[in-house]
Amino acid sequence: MTTETPILSVKNLHRDFKMGDETVHALRGVSFDIHRGEFVTIMGTSGSGKSTMLNILGCMDRPTSGHYILDGEHTEKLKRDALAKIRSQKLGFVFQSYNLLSRTTAIENVELPLLYNSKISSAERRRRAVEALERVGLVDRMNHLPNQLSGGQQQRVAIARALVNDPVIILADEATGNLDTRTSYEIMMIFQELNRQGKTIAFVTHEPDIATFSGRTITLRDGLLKKDVKNETVQDAKTAFEALPPPENFDN
Repeated sequence: MTTETPILSVKNLHRDFKMGDETVHALRGVSFDIHRGEFVTIMGTSGSGKSTMLNILGCMDRPTSGHYILDGEHTEKLKRDALAKIRSQKLGFVFQSYNLLSRTTAIENVELPLLYNSKISSAERRRRAVEALERVGLVDRMNHLPNQLSGGQQQRVAIARALVNDPVIILADEATGNLDTRTSYEIMMIFQELNRQGKTIAFVTHEPDIATFSGRTITLRDGLLKKDVKNETVQDAKTAFEALPPPENFDN
């Protein structure tokens, strides 16, 4: 086990919500660490607490009690502006529904996280965005609008947008949920390659086959951590993709 300081650490995390006269305990004392360079999937069915956990990890919500330490900084008591700064500088987000601006080209979508940093020139912003699109194999579509791209291509743009700030961790929320199996495996090929390049990834999913592409799986159930296991045999997404039957009509 590594002795290196975790890039992300949650300790005895609780999150309660008031629903009328009742209190819903969405998280009930969850603790785990994620170290630099890990690819971790967080699994759970509806009501398990995984969405609540992701909101806290993404600094979009605060725990009721417990600690969340990201890149050495305690976040649980930070004010809204400080949390927003962490989101823009240290986190990269990839969502199930892509969350691209519909009237904005691929490269402009990728540039968006950099617009909030006045220290970055427009030329540097463009350079970083092109580089991020190159990493996901989509630089040839940089001037296309989202409606001119397939679902898989839109998700690649979203991944590039998550990379452009060089975040300490990428948080993916059901990032293959809207995609067919072939395209899902192609997206997982990109995540595996990014992980090989050193990127730390926390990937929320309810799909067991997607979890097999990661190095470790954390399972939540009823707000509790039920399992935290290392995947001894990580499936290679490229191999899995190549083993699929060819489609009759497939447009990537």
